[in-house]
Amino acid sequence: MTRRAAWIVLAWALAMALGGWLASRTRFTTDLSFFLPSHPSAEQQVLVEQLREGVVSRLLMVAIDGGDSAARAEASRALRQRLSADGAFVSVQNGELEAFDREFALLQKHRYTLSPAVGPQRFTPEGLREAILNAIDIVSSPAGLPFKARFPSDPTGEAFEVLMGWQSQGQPNMAEGVWVSRDGARAMLLLQTRAAGADTDGQAEAVARVQAAFDALPPGALRLEVSGPGVFAVKTRAAIQADVARLTLFSAIGISLLLWCMFRRWRPLLLTLVPAVSGSLAGLVAVGQVHGSVFAITAGFGAALVGEAVDYGIYYFVQTGREDSGEGRRWHENFWPTIRLGVATSVLGFGALLFAGFPGLAQLGLYAMTGVFVAALTTRLVLPAMAGGQVARTPELPAWVTPRVLALRAWRWPVLGAALLALAWLVVQRDTLWEPNLSALSSVSPQDAERDARLRGDLGAPDARYMVVVRASDREAALRGAEAAAARLQPLVAQGLIGGYDSPARFLPSEALQRERQRALPAPEALSRDLNLALQGQPLSAARLKPFVDAVAQARAAAPLRREDLDGSALAIAVDSLLQPHADGWTALLPLRPAPGAVGADLPAEVLRAALQGSGARFVDLKQEFESLYGSYLREAIALSLAGLAGIVLVLGASLRGPGRLLGVLLPIVAAVLIVIASLHALGVRLHLLHLIGMLLIVAVGSNYSLFIERWRRDPHADPRALLSVLVACATTAIGFGVLSLSSVPVLQAVGVTVAPGAVLALLLSAVLTPAHKDPVP
Repeated sequence: MTRRAAWIVLAWALAMALGGWLASRTRFTTDLSFFLPSHPSAEQQVLVEQLREGVVSRLLMVAIDGGDSAARAEASRALRQRLSADGAFVSVQNGELEAFDREFALLQKHRYTLSPAVGPQRFTPEGLREAILNAIDIVSSPAGLPFKARFPSDPTGEAFEVLMGWQSQGQPNMAEGVWVSRDGARAMLLLQTRAAGADTDGQAEAVARVQAAFDALPPGALRLEVSGPGVFAVKTRAAIQADVARLTLFSAIGISLLLWCMFRRWRPLLLTLVPAVSGSLAGLVAVGQVHGSVFAITAGFGAALVGEAVDYGIYYFVQTGREDSGEGRRWHENFWPTIRLGVATSVLGFGALLFAGFPGLAQLGLYAMTGVFVAALTTRLVLPAMAGGQVARTPELPAWVTPRVLALRAWRWPVLGAALLALAWLVVQRDTLWEPNLSALSSVSPQDAERDARLRGDLGAPDARYMVVVRASDREAALRGAEAAAARLQPLVAQGLIGGYDSPARFLPSEALQRERQRALPAPEALSRDLNLALQGQPLSAARLKPFVDAVAQARAAAPLRREDLDGSALAIAVDSLLQPHADGWTALLPLRPAPGAVGADLPAEVLRAALQGSGARFVDLKQEFESLYGSYLREAIALSLAGLAGIVLVLGASLRGPGRLLGVLLPIVAAVLIVIASLHALGVRLHLLHLIGMLLIVAVGSNYSLFIERWRRDPHADPRALLSVLVACATTAIGFGVLSLSSVPVLQAVGVTVAPGAVLALLLSAVLTPAHKDPVP
């Protein structure tokens, strides 16, 4: 190794060490913000906030199954006690009354400012008589037993009014003193993690702590089920990591066996992988440094990149010929310009994605562009230095291969016909070609989705699709806006158009509304006078209600309920999930429920928008926003891909300097993409984003094949190594991407089923459609 070569290898080793260190510090995420825009609209911002920082994303739903009802209840109590002392959880609730001591204390203390029934009419003699008689009926029933002892201080039943308002959002069933499922077969708990929903490591730790706490309980026939957004994120990341590791191993074994058959020596075999490893690591580091975190989908894409990047090492070692041939020194003059042109097309194709308004697309573009460029640069500079002038001992191209490849030219007209049929099929099927539903990219299994829906239903947790959103400059203004929106929604509830709504103001009224209710409370003298009038002819005397007069007097002068007063209570979860701060203000969310008997039916969107007009509140259909967002995502990706393709055409046109040569290089790639996509759709596959990325990869690898075949056709018998290198490179690409088609992760599987056949077709069609210089272009 020369001094210059030694310095090159040392610089590469240092760069790899630095890249490995940076990659180890990179944060990986699996949330759906991959598909969210960098600059969302007001409606889309709701999605962004909910997915990244929303309290809903921090909730874990826990079920204890098996055993009898008493055993499940005992396990629920023990689990709540253990987890409540764990700092990983903000709140752990299972319906135990002692767990709601703080909530009941807050309810009793602030009942007059929390009760929606409080108003001037409530404390007139007629209003007092009606409220007291209703309260007597309530405390005489089983449902009112918890309020019976407090009747003298709350004869109008304000605490009960507040509790009914809180419970109107739906509460789990109770048995043995704890929450249970609707069929009573499972004990239920609801947990809020301290870690944000986007913090997959934190969510993984929280889920592990739940399992550890359950495992520490006395052994029995009980089983634990946990679900929630955090569980899905953890499982998705684990599935991607496991698939990437497993499939990369299979790919490495397959490629290594093929290269061993070619080189029969370990050194060139291992060196061939150097560009691929360098490119993958460089792409990962670039994305992590630019974007701050790396989506798991982007990281999984690194496994796919190996399939293309390994081609460069193959080109070098196969094209330099036999050992000591001297070709190693002339390779950069003879073959490097063709490879460089192929690299330029790949960089242009993926570089267009950098301008996407969606961080997921921008990450994929940056990863691929950086990875391809670094892999090619490593091939150009590092491989010759590492090889030290000694090239691989590669076999000769069998004599029968060249004539058979040349004979493929006879199939050009049938192939062109097939490409035109594929194009016609895609045009006819254009309305059903793309999958509009984002769930096509989800790695959540049907079993996990069913479990989540079941636990959500057992806990009464809404699967909020419809929301009314209020934006304001501060928390108080947001609460006032929520109260104004509720006033517009209440008539729709009365008409049966919607089943109801939740609001943060139900648990934390605005200070203005609390002051208004305080002003409705009468002075002690007036209240005592009106009580005597209200109780005339009743067996209950006003003297027994002296605690009531004192409580009202105290409430008139009390400080309003504030958010800080809710800390440590279940009410904090309710408020924080519906009232959220953001960069330029606050957002209040009012999830809507369908009318009874209309579950699953669409809400009257236009009626809701009309009712809210002028209130400053917006009606948002999150499902519609997701579909619209994903549609925009696809359209932008297609547009940017076409822009990248236009750049490729310009670069190839400038380099090939002739429309015939340009058409001969492009036609096989376009035909391969058309035939693969039409075949997938004919087999029932609806295309999504990762199929589009697969098309870009077909163009990237296919441009290399087409350029080398075009070069080879100048004199097939004089330059057999060009054909041999492309055949081997195509085989490794087919192996690398083919194993991805076996992935259980939809995004990886989509890339595999698109690129593996696409690469093979691109090579075959290059042999069929690329003309020799003396042949006319078909």
